[in-house]
Amino acid sequence: METSPASRASAPPRRRTALFWASAVCAAALTGIALWMLAGNPAVLGGHPLLPGILLAAAVTGVVWGIQLWRRRDTPRPRSRVRAVAAWAARLAVLVLTAALAWLNPFAYQPGPAAEAGPASDLTVTETPTSITMSPEGGTTTKGLVFYPGARVDVRAYQDILAPAVGAGYRVVILKEPLGLSLLDGNQARGAMADNPDIATWAVGGHSLGGVSASSFALNNTDVKGLVLYASYPIDSLQDRNGLSVLSVSGGNDGLSTPAKIEASRQLLPADTEFAAVRGGVHAFFGDYGPQPGDGEPGISRQAAQQQIAAATVSFLGQL
Repeated sequence: METSPASRASAPPRRRTALFWASAVCAAALTGIALWMLAGNPAVLGGHPLLPGILLAAAVTGVVWGIQLWRRRDTPRPRSRVRAVAAWAARLAVLVLTAALAWLNPFAYQPGPAAEAGPASDLTVTETPTSITMSPEGGTTTKGLVFYPGARVDVRAYQDILAPAVGAGYRVVILKEPLGLSLLDGNQARGAMADNPDIATWAVGGHSLGGVSASSFALNNTDVKGLVLYASYPIDSLQDRNGLSVLSVSGGNDGLSTPAKIEASRQLLPADTEFAAVRGGVHAFFGDYGPQPGDGEPGISRQAAQQQIAAATVSFLGQL
């Protein structure tokens, strides 16, 4: 007995069931990851609005998708081989997107002894959707530092280590980077500088990947007088960048920006660059966000290392 064209076009029940469950897994993963990040990590809502916006859209998409699957769970649909392959490819793409969102989950701020001692009385903090600004309290200043955080690091993780620079008379603007990646908007410092027209002398700085963006910004903006690199180095030569003073602070036990990489960066930096190495320091000591995968083993306490980092920063900025 011959089957009708409609029955031949219908997907076999087992194949249709597998696709249904694959879709359900994708919808649940998309929704679950988004809600987990939004509810479980304060760095998400406290950072640049792009990431929470994407997560909210992902959560809504997953919920709507799940509702549609449930309503149509017993409805067989004709599907050609090409459409079947496309359907499986689309679900694989959703899983890849879900994994990418999970990877973007920021390293959250973990307050150190300085924060636990209470807020500093010599600075004021203001926050916008794209930055945190710390200013000397009770007085004006004409000197400023724009700081690019490391990749996927909570912007608040740098408040304590940069607070001494504020105490030394600098206004510090810590950028909230899109998706926590400075390379997505390497020129973001320009907006921060435009928002502070009373600042006459500017320096830029950054940690790790943030330092790469700060270096590129300093190279292309001659009104920047200083560059502060925390466990970082440029990708383009700054040797011909006139009028730029540079400080490179690194950790002796850094497993990511290793001492060998810092040494190799000398050929890209001006001859008068100031290098400061924290013996026993590691990559994650340049902010307060806990340990980082791939980093080295510390040979010094976080507090002692950060005191050296802050002191080198204050000394350098005072010479600009």
